[in-house]
Amino acid sequence: MENRNNHGKHGDVWSISASFKRLLHLPGILAVLALSVHPVAASDLDDDPFSSGFLYDRFSLTLNPGERQEVLGPVYYHQRLEESETWGVPPFFSYTRDPGVELTEIDLAYPLLTLDRFGDEYRVQLLQIFSFAGGKTQDDEGKRRFTLFPFYFQQRSIRPELNYTAVMPFYGTLQNRLFRDEIFFVLFPGYARTRKKDVVTDNFLFPVFHLRKGNELKGWQVWPVVGFERKGVTWRTNSVDEPEMVGGHRKFFALWPFFLDSKTGLGTTNEVWQQSFIPFYSITRSPERDSSTYFWPFGLTLTDDRVKNFKEVGLPWPLVVFARGEGKTVNRVWPLYSRAHNATLQSDFYLWPIYKYNRFNSPPLDRERTRILFFLYSDISEKNTETGKALRRIDFWPLFTARREHDGRERLQILAPLEPLLPNNKSIERNFSPIWSVWRSEKNPKTGESSQSFLWNFYRKETGPESRQVSLLFGLIQFREDSSRKKWRIFYIPVGENKPISKGPP
Repeated sequence: MENRNNHGKHGDVWSISASFKRLLHLPGILAVLALSVHPVAASDLDDDPFSSGFLYDRFSLTLNPGERQEVLGPVYYHQRLEESETWGVPPFFSYTRDPGVELTEIDLAYPLLTLDRFGDEYRVQLLQIFSFAGGKTQDDEGKRRFTLFPFYFQQRSIRPELNYTAVMPFYGTLQNRLFRDEIFFVLFPGYARTRKKDVVTDNFLFPVFHLRKGNELKGWQVWPVVGFERKGVTWRTNSVDEPEMVGGHRKFFALWPFFLDSKTGLGTTNEVWQQSFIPFYSITRSPERDSSTYFWPFGLTLTDDRVKNFKEVGLPWPLVVFARGEGKTVNRVWPLYSRAHNATLQSDFYLWPIYKYNRFNSPPLDRERTRILFFLYSDISEKNTETGKALRRIDFWPLFTARREHDGRERLQILAPLEPLLPNNKSIERNFSPIWSVWRSEKNPKTGESSQSFLWNFYRKETGPESRQVSLLFGLIQFREDSSRKKWRIFYIPVGENKPISKGPP
């Protein structure tokens, strides 16, 4: 089977670490047994890919330069590319190593246990709950993390100020975790202090009471009864080292979420006032955009966007929506139908979720996707409008997945229970695809090579510009021809003479 990162399609589809390595090599004993049962001349092995029935197969890859060996069909495989190689015992284990980019990936009963190493950085995790990671960063900090989510968090570094330990819910500190720069807690939710940039929040009986302060910012809340926050105008340096003004805000709530009142962008040219008294009304007023909703969520919504240049009516929004203008055109009656588009985006559906279509067109990228019943059928096309090259992927769960790359390489796999649900997941492709891919077809227009395999090489055909090879009944019947000779083997025994192919008169 070809490298799982390279998918393609058959023509008919288009018309509609070291110890682990030693363990993995153990199944190679079966290959030795196969060779002893069916001896083949060394010259033949050098000339041709070797097939010894269901026990052992060795053949060249089609989509990339390299070779693949398989033992007992999908039970064990070893695939070698120019710089990388992969061993696998699906679905229990796979090992991938690419010295060129210092990459190592190990899956053990995926997704139970995974190990990933890239250069000096590594990460090991058990069901996303137990994990440890480490390695040197760009700042040469040498961080090492250990997590037993959500109970224990630890980090150690050569820089002591980056060390932390947290034992939930008793006591601890975290850094750059859970979307905050720093978190300190004692008997959580009794007390927690969080920091994000310059904003510090002291929480008591989280999330009921908090006090917040920062640069030109003060706030407090007794949630959900009442809360208030005010921030003045501040300045920051943008990406080109120029000073940039950041607008202030004023926010108030009472009996959240029933009454909310806020003003944002204070000090700028686009101050935005928003007020909601649910369920009676919700309004937004600004120089750029006005929107009003009455008797939310089933009432009337009116929007006038003067920047994007469109007006919209929803009754109730977002189920029934009509919009007109240069920036947006929408006709939607959910779930019956919807047609929405602007200069770059298009989104349509009929009898949602039976049929859904999306398009993004911003040269040079033109991307389209058509779906039927979410993942039952999916057709994705990505085209470079400048070069004309396109990528296309079609999935029909659970029957097949097919892909054509920008360079024209194609791959089709029949039976794909997980691939349409988790597209481009390398671990699925390494650990599960070899088991249920009863048919695989590949084509490489750059080299002129193609291959087809049925039932783990019960039938296999390889075609190149100057040769053709066919194997049937797990290699019991083999035929090969090139520009000068034809060869037959039946039960691994050469039959007849390998006669040169006759040519016509000059």
